Amino acid sequence: MIDAIQKHLLQEVAGIHEVPQGAYSLRVNGSLSGKQDSENITIVKKEDKPGIDIYIRPGTRNESVHIPVLLSQTGLKELVYNDFHIGADCDVTIVAGCGIHNSGSAESEHSGIHSFYVGKNARVRYIEKHYAEGDGNGKNIMNPATVVEMEEGSHMEMETSQIKGVDSTRRTTNATLAAGATLVVHEKIMTHGDQFAETHFTVDLNGAGCGAHVVSRSVAKDRSRQSFYSDIRGNNRCSGHTECDAIIMDRASVTAIPQIVANHVDASLIHEAAIGKIAGEQLIKLMTLGLTEAEAVEAIINGFLR
Repeated sequence: MIDAIQKHLLQEVAGIHEVPQGAYSLRVNGSLSGKQDSENITIVKKEDKPGIDIYIRPGTRNESVHIPVLLSQTGLKELVYNDFHIGADCDVTIVAGCGIHNSGSAESEHSGIHSFYVGKNARVRYIEKHYAEGDGNGKNIMNPATVVEMEEGSHMEMETSQIKGVDSTRRTTNATLAAGATLVVHEKIMTHGDQFAETHFTVDLNGAGCGAHVVSRSVAKDRSRQSFYSDIRGNNRCSGHTECDAIIMDRASVTAIPQIVANHVDASLIHEAAIGKIAGEQLIKLMTLGLTEAEAVEAIINGFLR
């Protein structure tokens, strides 16, 4: 059983109140708390290191698997390895994420390495949310790493978000695409106080006709710092696009370094980056509709990160 704090964390990172139906793996305070297979999805605990292997049978459609991680024990630090083996012709949703509740003075940290092996013509939607809270002064740290290997004709959409409570994070994603594969990434980050967030995307477009679309939207408040790095490499006839949009407020700092490398004459690559403050006319327009300045700022930020 999970307690009230853990139930709240589960709602924040996975959108559910209780242990989910269907295939799932629930990790609580450094240990596997429970898991369940479905007819087409098998979850196996690793024997040599912390983590699990998830095997999704070829042809599996309209199924999902949840793998949330919850930390409510102050001072706990862990590194977990999760591998996803997704068969050909699948159409599945994977819901991950980590929630930390830290009520002490020690650092709490969860770092995860997720590796995806996406089979031919498979379609995957991957949702990852990071959230932290607590009434102590101990820091909450998350350092997720993602490795993606996509076979011919596969499609993967990644939705990652971190909008509250994480003091320090370094997020890395490395992807390799075969012919006709498509990767779409939507990242959302908000930092405040003295928080720090760093993101690295590296995508190798190796196969003919493959493509990647990477979009990061972020808001930096107070004295927080953010860095965004992307490296899209066109090694064949392909298309690639990377975009970083950030709102900067107060005394925050934002760095955006998008890079594109064309190693083939038919590689079509675009990068964009924009950093700026909230426009005064946006605030005035909303305030004329009856909102206070604080409410107008919140409405603009919510719309930007939607």
